Amino acid sequence: MKVAFIQFDPVFGEIDVNIKKAIGLLERTVAEIIVLPELFNTGYLIVSEDEAFDLSEPIPGGKTTEALRVAAREKGAHIVAGLIERENDNLFNSAVVISPTGYLGKYRKIHLFSEEKLWFRPGDLGFNVFDIGICKIGVMVCFDWFFPESMRTLALKGADLICHSANLVLPFCQDAMLTRCLENRVFAVTANRIGEENRKGKTLHYTGRSQITGPDARIMYQAGAETEEIGIAEIDVNLSRDKNLNLYNHILLDRRKDFYT
Repeated sequence: MKVAFIQFDPVFGEIDVNIKKAIGLLERTVAEIIVLPELFNTGYLIVSEDEAFDLSEPIPGGKTTEALRVAAREKGAHIVAGLIERENDNLFNSAVVISPTGYLGKYRKIHLFSEEKLWFRPGDLGFNVFDIGICKIGVMVCFDWFFPESMRTLALKGADLICHSANLVLPFCQDAMLTRCLENRVFAVTANRIGEENRKGKTLHYTGRSQITGPDARIMYQAGAETEEIGIAEIDVNLSRDKNLNLYNHILLDRRKDFYT
């Protein structure tokens, strides 16, 4: 099967523009699973809670989820994408999971980064695995990578592939994902964005280099740091289901949980 990421530069606050841009790139992407960046439809550098609320929408039921639902149906693909979710008065940094037949579910970012803590509530749905038939996918959002428990939990729950929507500003993630995938024997698609946001005296530069990583710590595809890019790689999920490192070591069964408290 083929998996893909879409790397581009969203325009802050221009939801319709960003959706149109993403749909255009999706139409050019030939893969069974396609991952879009964190907050792909709004941009990231929020400066107030009111602004975050104005950019939010329900999941499902919002215009972004509906646009992705139509795109997934037309493409016959599964799509994972990050956006601001509104539930009553609560906001979450979320990722939606869409199949060719419609909405599958969502993930709410558990590990909030920096000023996100001012706008969003920490995720409360846990790390869930979605069985889409051709494989089992787990979902993370950006800073979740920093905590090894994130991918380990998804691996223990049977994920073959981690779909990782991101807006990375630190320089470490792409290299760290080699270890994360190796220690859990899973594939991962990290969909980062590019560009720079300057808003009210604050500046963030995004690192690009979206990446597809194999369970053997091999980089299967890495995008440029500044280029709009579609990355595609073919994966064999059987490789992620074999947790034997050698004849004597099984990376999950060999854990000594009694010493990990």
